[in-house]
Amino acid sequence: MLEEVKRWLERRSWSADDRPLDRLLAAKRQAGPAGSVSVVLPALNEEATVGAIVETIRRELMTEAVPLVDELVVVDSGSSDRTSEVAAAAGARVVHRDTVLPRLPALPGKGEVLWRSLLVTRGEIVAFADSDLREFKSRFVSGILGPLLTDPEVHLVKAMYDRPLGTSSEQGGRVTELVARPLLNLHWPLLAGFVQPLGGEYAVRRSLLERLAFPVGYGIELGMLVDSLDLVGLDALAQVDVGVRFHRHQDGQALGRMAATIYRTAQVRLSRGHLVRPVITQFDRTECGFEPTVHEVPSEERPPMLSIPEYRRLRGTPEAGRVVA
Repeated sequence: MLEEVKRWLERRSWSADDRPLDRLLAAKRQAGPAGSVSVVLPALNEEATVGAIVETIRRELMTEAVPLVDELVVVDSGSSDRTSEVAAAAGARVVHRDTVLPRLPALPGKGEVLWRSLLVTRGEIVAFADSDLREFKSRFVSGILGPLLTDPEVHLVKAMYDRPLGTSSEQGGRVTELVARPLLNLHWPLLAGFVQPLGGEYAVRRSLLERLAFPVGYGIELGMLVDSLDLVGLDALAQVDVGVRFHRHQDGQALGRMAATIYRTAQVRLSRGHLVRPVITQFDRTECGFEPTVHEVPSEERPPMLSIPEYRRLRGTPEAGRVVA
């Protein structure tokens, strides 16, 4: 590990317990509008878990006594179950992906939802959390907000945590260990200190988010880390230990598709080149033997939100130079 990364680990890695709620609330009041917070939950068929997450955030972080979070938005990316109804009943504002920036047809993928969420949120700090988490704790949000509210030099904070795999002592995060961590260590060694580089819980200043390109698929987390390092430098990035995270684990083939998407995201950033065939072939055993199925690897990226005229009008931001949208 680079000496610079060792120093970063000492300076920019904390526990959620290091910043109690009363300290965060005092820092938020002092920050004024710059301390406004939006929480975004991207959701696709998560009726079993999204309601409890919304209820926890509203009960523990959005009361008169603890007004840490200013708005909570669930962005539904096309659920076929009752995700939207459950989230709304729990108290979230629910926005459907296809209603945001309708002039651009929506693409499938998590990154697409996060990108569009910038148009329907107001906070100068935006926190993201996956909506399939079980036994959700409010510290998953307050923990990652802490450094941003108390240190103006920090621009992005990732959560780190244990992620048990079933009832065994084995940890989840197979794509992280087999794909993302080797890629980061080999090509972006300054990011080697992140414990959960692909984790879905992180908070970012809007001033950084709006300058980032968003890979539309599961490459969003790796792409955001790499591009943020380039834009603001390692010392502006941080991580916070929030404890233990339980969520639904993907099967092997889903992980394979996720891995291909993440590799594609890295490949684009390494060479800005073009893969001849951005697809992955996987196999299922059938009565006739192994049957191949070909899946496209998402390769599209949405441009920085500052390049979108609707967003600039919404934010009152003047056009700067030539914009492509």
